[in-house]
Amino acid sequence: MKKLFLFLIGGSALYAQTNPAITQWMQNTTNIMGRHYVSGNPTPIADNVLANVQSVKYSANSVYVTTHGIPAYITGPFLDGNPSLATDQNAIYKLPLNPVQNSGTPTATTGGNIGIFINGVSLFDYRDGVAWNNTTQALCGGPGNPPCPGGPTATQAWNRDAIPAEKGGFDCNKAHPAMGNYHHHQNPSAFNLDLQVISTICNTYPADGLYVINTNTHSPLIGFAYDGFPIYGAYAYTNTDGSGGISRMKSSYQLKNQTTRTNGPAVNATYYNGYFREDYEYVSHPNDPSYLDEHNGRFCITPEYPNGIYCYFATVDANHNSAYPYIVGPTFYGVKSGIKVTSITESTTTYTAPLSLNENTASNFNLIIAPDPAQDFIAIQTEITNENFEVILVDELGKTVKSGQLLQGSTLCILETDGLYNGVYFVKVRSSSLEKAFKVIIEK
Repeated sequence: MKKLFLFLIGGSALYAQTNPAITQWMQNTTNIMGRHYVSGNPTPIADNVLANVQSVKYSANSVYVTTHGIPAYITGPFLDGNPSLATDQNAIYKLPLNPVQNSGTPTATTGGNIGIFINGVSLFDYRDGVAWNNTTQALCGGPGNPPCPGGPTATQAWNRDAIPAEKGGFDCNKAHPAMGNYHHHQNPSAFNLDLQVISTICNTYPADGLYVINTNTHSPLIGFAYDGFPIYGAYAYTNTDGSGGISRMKSSYQLKNQTTRTNGPAVNATYYNGYFREDYEYVSHPNDPSYLDEHNGRFCITPEYPNGIYCYFATVDANHNSAYPYIVGPTFYGVKSGIKVTSITESTTTYTAPLSLNENTASNFNLIIAPDPAQDFIAIQTEITNENFEVILVDELGKTVKSGQLLQGSTLCILETDGLYNGVYFVKVRSSSLEKAFKVIIEK
């Protein structure tokens, strides 16, 4: 396959039905189970674990998201020797419904969960638990290395960046498990849909990730950080007031111009510039609103927040490869109060996701068909939905020539165009409540 260029008080019932922190989760209403690959077997294996989010409950100030931590997209394999699989986390996440800015010293992100994606999958920050011990002149922490001085929570001078260091262990969705806890450190779209493909794992073990980058439209809301502020994909309105077209949201961190590191290894082929998080420095861009702040976000208007809210973005470079600090960090913008809990100890209301699109939603339901003209494949991207969709490609005579599915909680269907002639075709997407058709040209 080729690359694809593609605050009110929360206690009222009315607000609950419109607050994205309550309504935007991918709730599993069709009993979709997770699936995974194992090395050497390109046929996915069905898990006996429900995918996506199982329930959403809310109080005046908090939302509780219950999930097994398993996505609808296929996980694995993890080819760096990681013996773990994505396993049932049986988790309840408690997030604030009324997030506020931290007016004091910003809280640093930490190892482990720092947020949750809309499908119930964990968000980690940049780190992988490995650092540099200048006394021993060697790496410490993580599998195969001696412990770091002061233990795993101690501050180290040079902390390894998981994105380049663990690239060989990420699956097609750019994620992997830690002791079974499947998580993304970075933009959760598939490797083979980046403009420059830096991992070939999708060639054998294809998956679709959480969303597809589209340069022409505002990226979807993909999660929430532990301070309660929303996380969006890579593209947004250029200006913070919602004007100016669509632009890629850019990290304001750049690599230092350095050949040595104080109390760290020299910059060389092994410990190249960008191997450690501290190789980056923040550079402000006050005259360009598409550059983000030191937390990797900005206050702006989005489709879900027409009055504006602070938002984080999953930053990528011009080739759509992940760009530090990736999603949130290295500090939170808001007061970090999100936490994983074992039970709900206050009175809550259950939010019931719609089982199908209502008439008003269906009329405004967005589907993106790209590229057009198509060569090797056609990608059909949808926004979040609680239905399963059948996808068929028909020729001008009405004959079905390709077919696929958009499963609940999956936002992408790929139709390969091998064996098809150049010409005009129609993509039809249909469910129990909706049917739409789109013309597409195949031009190889």
